[in-house]
Amino acid sequence: MFDDGYEFEAETRIKILKRIADGGMGSIYLARQEGAEGFSKIVAIKTIKPGRGVTERNIKLFIDEAKLVADLIHSTIVQVYGFGVLENSYYIVMEYVHGRNLKDLVRRHTQLRLRMPVDVCTFIISRVCRGLHYAHTKRGPSGEPLGIVHRDITPTNILIDVNGFVKITDFGIAKALTMGIPDERRVVMGKLPYMSPEQAAAAGTDHRSDIFSAGLVLYELLSGVRVYGVSSREELLKRMEEYRIKPPSSLSPRVPPELDEIVMRALEPLPANRYSSAMEFCIALEKFMYADRYGPTNEKLGRYFQKMFPEIDRHRII
Repeated sequence: MFDDGYEFEAETRIKILKRIADGGMGSIYLARQEGAEGFSKIVAIKTIKPGRGVTERNIKLFIDEAKLVADLIHSTIVQVYGFGVLENSYYIVMEYVHGRNLKDLVRRHTQLRLRMPVDVCTFIISRVCRGLHYAHTKRGPSGEPLGIVHRDITPTNILIDVNGFVKITDFGIAKALTMGIPDERRVVMGKLPYMSPEQAAAAGTDHRSDIFSAGLVLYELLSGVRVYGVSSREELLKRMEEYRIKPPSSLSPRVPPELDEIVMRALEPLPANRYSSAMEFCIALEKFMYADRYGPTNEKLGRYFQKMFPEIDRHRII
């Protein structure tokens, strides 16, 4: 029956359980994927619907995201299980992460007037770097390099689940060779406070742009200050030209000199002076974290997360 080339329609149903979030172009839902013999899996459904300011370009980016992430199988990347169209709405079936995003975690610390522990900050970004390195070095079925660059590494796009697993999400503006070469000199995409100099200048990006963005997030976690608090691209470019980033320890004395050095290398203005890969950045962080042969783990982050969000029942999703 299952010979090479045989095709069949898989029996599966999606039952929407509740709306999780609304955005300018669509919504995200908690759902249950159901199959034969009582098969059931909790998933998230991400949708986009033409209209409401949604352009053809937005639709293309949404479709490209689904196709790109489908083959990115890594513990630190939110998985994609399927894609479809229903009543003029496009949707992605994806992994449901039972937790919050990093922006929520930062906001909770602000509300409680607490500082995020240094080892928690470094551990989260080290996991992000592992996921980025996987994406950056991913090859296609025939062994061809995909040249993936996320281009939108921000606290909102870093998820943390109740068990302490860190996940990168939203490859909506990622670029890859399989999508063709985007005209980055004409269209600048990404969130201003987390752009690399080359991304902001529309000079073209590679994997080192994501390293810079991850460094900006780490800097913010350690110091409590956003490096580029700007509202326009022109303002950002001016600040990048005139302002030399100070080590995070200048704003937060708890940051040791060796960590200063790690962060500042990721934030070098010239890509050639940064880490050559996200894995090199990750290894530098891990050497710092585990210098005493003991350090943060997923389990430790999970316990800390549950302490910060006691209202989330780790055993109950629905």
